[in-house]
Amino acid sequence: MRLEKCWFCSSIVYPGHGIQFVRNDAKIFRFCRSKCHKNFKMKRNPRKVKWTKAYRRLHGKDMTQDATFEFERKRNRPERYDRNLAENTLKAIKKIDKVRSDRAAGYIKKRLDKDKNKKQREAKKELEQGINLVKAPEAIRQDPSLTLPSKVKVQVQVEEKCHQMEE
Repeated sequence: MRLEKCWFCSSIVYPGHGIQFVRNDAKIFRFCRSKCHKNFKMKRNPRKVKWTKAYRRLHGKDMTQDATFEFERKRNRPERYDRNLAENTLKAIKKIDKVRSDRAAGYIKKRLDKDKNKKQREAKKELEQGINLVKAPEAIRQDPSLTLPSKVKVQVQVEEKCHQMEE
């Protein structure tokens, strides 16, 4: 069973599925569904269409540099059956799947860590700006320890200048 890749979105096209388009110069284009075929006919660039794998790789949403993707191409060649080779290949496939899933998990974790730091910074900034929504202004005036530590205390300096001018 030979699994092909969709020319537009890079997903798998199983035998008997999808659409095949042959251009006048005998170049074959395979599409997984009519959506991809129609986008191809409209001359859209898959790198600019957000739902394609080409877009996701180009914009850093999916993994691009992974050596395990090279094994996919090598497995498509028909080989003469050999029991030892088949056994070793099955072991290698399991190992490759494990490596690929570990790398993908690390990649996702790295992307989520960036997002987590960004969300923490935004939450801290929002809390600093809206502390009066969390604690009542009266309670903050009575107990100054309830406020977040501020970098510059402007109110104290302004009051001292006002007293000097009155005298």
